[in-house]
Amino acid sequence: QVQLVESGGGLVQPGGSLRLSCSASGIIFSIYGMGWYRQAPGKQRELVARIFGDGSTNYADSVKGRFTISRDNFKNAVYLQMNSLKPEDTAVYYCNAFLPGNNYWGQGTQVTVSS
Repeated sequence: QVQLVESGGGLVQPGGSLRLSCSASGIIFSIYGMGWYRQAPGKQRELVARIFGDGSTNYADSVKGRFTISRDNFKNAVYLQMNSLKPEDTAVYYCNAFLPGNNYWGQGTQVTVSS
């Protein structure tokens, strides 16, 4: 059974930082692409960042230069370091594991940026 478990969300002031973690089980982690998505109230889920099995990454334009995605294949974990957070980053953040024909999601973790 595939499980993706996110942690690290919370309330932070504008300009602050958070680090999200996602622990994966039930998959051969190293061959999967891993991503972070987010969904704000009343909006569609959107891609934040992805990291592929070879370590290459891509980011949404809105988070470039502020967020960094990384992975640890020994720990079966993917991380999202979020700096210079803005109120518009407020959303539920979801971990995603993907391969052609396979797509798995975590339950999400709330990030709220507010003073």
